[in-house]
Amino acid sequence: MVTIRDVARKAQVSIATVSRVVNGNRAVDPAIRERVLAAMQELAYRPNYLARGLRQRNSRMIGLIIPDNSNPFYAEVARAIEDAGFAAGYNVILCNSDLSEEKQQAYIDVLLSRKVDGVILIEPIAPTTPSAIERIQAEHIPFVLANSDRVLPEREIDQVLVDTEQGGYIAGQYLIGLNHRRIGCISISPPISYTSSRIVGFRRALSEAGVDLPPEAFAVGNGRYDSGYNAMQELLKRSSDLTAVFVYNDLMALGAINAIHAAGIHIPEDISVVGFDNVLYSSVIEPSLTTIAQPIAEIGRISVVQLLERLQKPEKEPVQVVLPVQLLTRASCVPVAAYKHIPTSLLPLPIESGHERPLS
Repeated sequence: MVTIRDVARKAQVSIATVSRVVNGNRAVDPAIRERVLAAMQELAYRPNYLARGLRQRNSRMIGLIIPDNSNPFYAEVARAIEDAGFAAGYNVILCNSDLSEEKQQAYIDVLLSRKVDGVILIEPIAPTTPSAIERIQAEHIPFVLANSDRVLPEREIDQVLVDTEQGGYIAGQYLIGLNHRRIGCISISPPISYTSSRIVGFRRALSEAGVDLPPEAFAVGNGRYDSGYNAMQELLKRSSDLTAVFVYNDLMALGAINAIHAAGIHIPEDISVVGFDNVLYSSVIEPSLTTIAQPIAEIGRISVVQLLERLQKPEKEPVQVVLPVQLLTRASCVPVAAYKHIPTSLLPLPIESGHERPLS
């Protein structure tokens, strides 16, 4: 078995220098660091992180709790976090709460018992008492709340957020700019989101244009494909004259698209569809989905950076990072003027919109 002493001998450095390279906790001359890494690779040396964790009182493990691994968005964020964690020398323990608070609480028990160095929470399930956040705080475990659709200003915690309200606003502006006025909306119900800021932003854009969505223009799902399908069926039964629909996330939008197809309605000739997230499937379905893109890779990377900074500087002030969104226009939307069955003379005047530019 190759030891740290063997690596030191091969690289012609001290054991302490090898230890500093492995731990990454002190600066090492770049040339020496490369020599040590080359020796480690040549000898196939693998650090014993468990033993090292016991000595240093850290485990080199990060806990990650996501609400639904069947949703490609969360799966892509999890991969970005795993990649960033691996690059920093940390193993990531992935826990899928499956939209269940009971599972979420159970996984918190597991992570606390494993003595993980920190936890990243992705949109935690709607809390009871004590909440997931409160439980982790009580154990003084560093953590980051990532991609929450709701800022928690009353809590002194690190957060990596996305400007989802602005994303909803851009989506609303876009549809209004295409002259849509008979618009439906598929939102989300608890346990994932308490107050959906993207829907707030969407309604604000429509309200500014004088379009007020009545209650029958809304349907709700739980974020999954089948709930999007069912919600779209419900909307079509209530309002057969819809020309557009905005959907809370891409996964439900895929369900909505298939429900529209099943009803014999054509996209975009009869109805336009806008999603939210920009998961991989949104660009390859037919027709490709217009969507509000979230910076998925950045959510993962910055979450890990924030957590590692908290580990190194426990007393630093909490930081909230807010990431921008971008509208990606694809084949699922066209102007109402393009609909052959609606006379152009009946269309309202177009509204100016700068929706296609990324937010700065």
